[in-house]
Amino acid sequence: MIYLDYSATTPLNRKVLDVYEAVSIRYFANPNSHHQLGRQAKALIDQATNEIAGILKIKPEEIIYTSGASEANNTALISLAERQNRYGRQIITTELEHSSIYGPLSNLTDHGYQDDFVGLDENGLVDLAELESRLSSETIMVIVSLINSETGIKQDIKAIRQLLLNYPNCLLHVDITQAVGKIPVDLSLIDTAALSAHKFYGPKGIGLLYKKERLTFRPLIAGGKSTTVYRSGTPATPLIIAMKEALEIADRNLAENYRYVQELNTYLRTELQFLPDVRINSNAFSIPHILNISVLGVIPDDFIYELEKQEVYISSQSACALGDVSKAVLALTHDHERAVSSLRISLSACTTAAEIKQFLLIFRQVYDKIKDLPTKVSM
Repeated sequence: MIYLDYSATTPLNRKVLDVYEAVSIRYFANPNSHHQLGRQAKALIDQATNEIAGILKIKPEEIIYTSGASEANNTALISLAERQNRYGRQIITTELEHSSIYGPLSNLTDHGYQDDFVGLDENGLVDLAELESRLSSETIMVIVSLINSETGIKQDIKAIRQLLLNYPNCLLHVDITQAVGKIPVDLSLIDTAALSAHKFYGPKGIGLLYKKERLTFRPLIAGGKSTTVYRSGTPATPLIIAMKEALEIADRNLAENYRYVQELNTYLRTELQFLPDVRINSNAFSIPHILNISVLGVIPDDFIYELEKQEVYISSQSACALGDVSKAVLALTHDHERAVSSLRISLSACTTAAEIKQFLLIFRQVYDKIKDLPTKVSM
């Protein structure tokens, strides 16, 4: 098996699984209980929270545990919009966001908020001049993903924050899901941020919302004590401790792993660009963990199905995306043909050079087979 869909999810690290199992057995009590077993579970969560805060260089009080990044994004958008609506109702975002941004944003527009999409420059970065022109005293939030999940493009958060200095009532929310465990993230520039453990070899069902300590808002999920007043529900002790373990492991060799993945990406990109109908969509501003390409004239699902027959696994879009057209690729390339024929290859430090060589061999076989078929993608 060759798995190259790490941006969709990562396999659970064996050490993380062992920690999850051990905590599940020993610290099964409700951390909200006042008896000894409950206090022991709470102490374990408090210790993990301090360690996560240390890795992310934030305060423990700024961590809100969630079921994942989707819940964190929903909580940030809905709760902060309600908090800020006394200042205005304009929310600025891009065409590169995850569906868990567009979902709550659509809900907010149904309730009188205005969504405003800022354009991108030729590199797929937020057009800073256009953003500056769209900002006003009515702007209450700017929302961007640090790393786009389809193309891997990394946004310049520092430059965006600089523009917001003149708008003290405008908050910056950043989805850092595709960044954590791959690159350093500076949360000091951000008001709120979302992440999910399963993107860095942790368990599914756990993530967190970072919220600057000064911010207060009404919780999205209310009713009952938890680790924070901002999210109710019995704390999931095993999941929290497992996420801490996964984050520690991912953070340990960040620079070394990045260089290794970059080497794999360079080799892969070099070999693929020789195929006549392959276009490379990821660019110099993309992190090496994501390589987005288009195979012109080919239906992506057909290509993926043929690869799957040989136990090779990649994606066409974000696993949570809707529709046949990649909004991210269209926004980046302005080319509909590339947007309807895009494939995402996502790498990790677990990927081997041998796997990449075998992948290229199988890819070429599938490419030759698919290109000879009469069925083409509709333009």
